[in-house]
Amino acid sequence: MRFVRFDTDWGTCWGRLEGSQIHVLSQGPYLGGVETGEVLSASGIRLLAPCEPSKVLGVGLNYADHRGDRRGSDSLVAGIVDRALGHDRESHREPILFLKAPSAVVGPGAAIVLPSNAQRVDYEAELAVVIGHRLHRPTRQQVLEGIFGYTCANDVSARDLQERDGQWMRAKSFDTFCPVGPWVETELDPSDLALDGLLNGEVRQHARTSHMLVGTLELVRFAAQVMTLLPGDILLTGTPTGVGVLRPGDHFTVRIEGIGELQNAVEADSHSGAV
Repeated sequence: MRFVRFDTDWGTCWGRLEGSQIHVLSQGPYLGGVETGEVLSASGIRLLAPCEPSKVLGVGLNYADHRGDRRGSDSLVAGIVDRALGHDRESHREPILFLKAPSAVVGPGAAIVLPSNAQRVDYEAELAVVIGHRLHRPTRQQVLEGIFGYTCANDVSARDLQERDGQWMRAKSFDTFCPVGPWVETELDPSDLALDGLLNGEVRQHARTSHMLVGTLELVRFAAQVMTLLPGDILLTGTPTGVGVLRPGDHFTVRIEGIGELQNAVEADSHSGAV
C-alpha cells in the first residue's frame, strides 16, 4: 500500500493512495491512523514529505562501486571519508552513520535551494527506510515488524563544506537538503530494486539495492543499537557511484523500482551572506 501526506485548505492530512483516489486517514498511519471514510481525488493535491521524522540518519559509502570509485565527485567523497577514517576505510566494516537535521526534509516538487555560502552541492539518489514502531536494540524479527515502508530520497550534500568542516552535519543539513517521497510503499521487498538518479532527464546513477554492502534490515538494526528509532524516522541507505553537482535550473529525479519517482527542481538561494 502507498501512504501519502498532503496539503489541503484546512491543513495537513494523511491518506492511503489507491489509483487516482486518496482515502483520508485520521492521523499518520504509523501513529495508528484509520480511514475516516472521506475519499479525495488525487488530481491537484500537493504531496508533502510522507513522514515527519524526529531524526534523519544517513549511511556513508554503502555501495561497493561508490566506495571504490575515484572519479569526479566520487573521488572527492572518497577523500573525505579517507580522512574521517584515518585512511583505513577499506578495513572499516561497520556502517558509517551520520545525521541530517529533520528540518532539511521536503517533499516531491519542492525546490532544492543552493545556499550562497556553498560552492559545490551534490545530489545522491537513495532508498529510504521509514520506521513504523519504536526500536531500541531490537532483534531481527523486531526490525522486520518495526519498518513501516520505503520511499525515495535525495541526500543533498554541500561537498566543499563537508570537506572543510571535517564532519558532515552542516553540509548535510541545510533546509531542503533532504527531499523524500512521493509516498511510502509498505508492501515491498527492498533487497534487489533498481535505483536511478537522473539529472535533467539523463541517468547519472544506476544500481540495484542488492549491491549494498550492508542491507536495509542490518542497517536499521545497527542504527537502533546506537539510538532509539521512533515512528516516522528516516534512514537513508547510501548512494551508488555517479554523484554530481547541482546547479540552479536543474531538475533531479530519484527513481526506484516498486516505489516511483521523486522529482525536485534546483534554485539558487535568494538571500546573500554566509551562515
